[in-house]
Amino acid sequence: MGRRTIKRRAGKQWVEARTFRLADEVRYMQRRAAEHASRIVTIGPLLLFSTETGDAWLLDPSDQLAAPLARDGDPFPVVIKDTATSFSVAWTGRYQIDGAAFVYADNESGSIRTILGYPTQRITDQISNMFG
Repeated sequence: MGRRTIKRRAGKQWVEARTFRLADEVRYMQRRAAEHASRIVTIGPLLLFSTETGDAWLLDPSDQLAAPLARDGDPFPVVIKDTATSFSVAWTGRYQIDGAAFVYADNESGSIRTILGYPTQRITDQISNMFG
């Protein structure tokens, strides 16, 4: 069987599929958020990003699903079932990007947050690259 690789950090690093764990990537992004470092990582159909404000998110752009990973540098718990061959995420809401605004609708509370200051253009560019 051939080796499968997964692209990480916009072409900077490749991760072997058999050693890839989504939970590890989430922790990586939470650490970047704690450092207030802006990063965008695409992994297969998913996009993870952190911001200089200390926030981090996990997105499924094909269905506009979202799970917050950190806020103001503090990590949030995220439910991920990660096996050797697959993973699943307990998505907590939906998102959309409207120009400079990142809009998040929480499934449980029904609340809607509009957040300004995220690198929305870079995020939409990465999403376009994923599907383009």
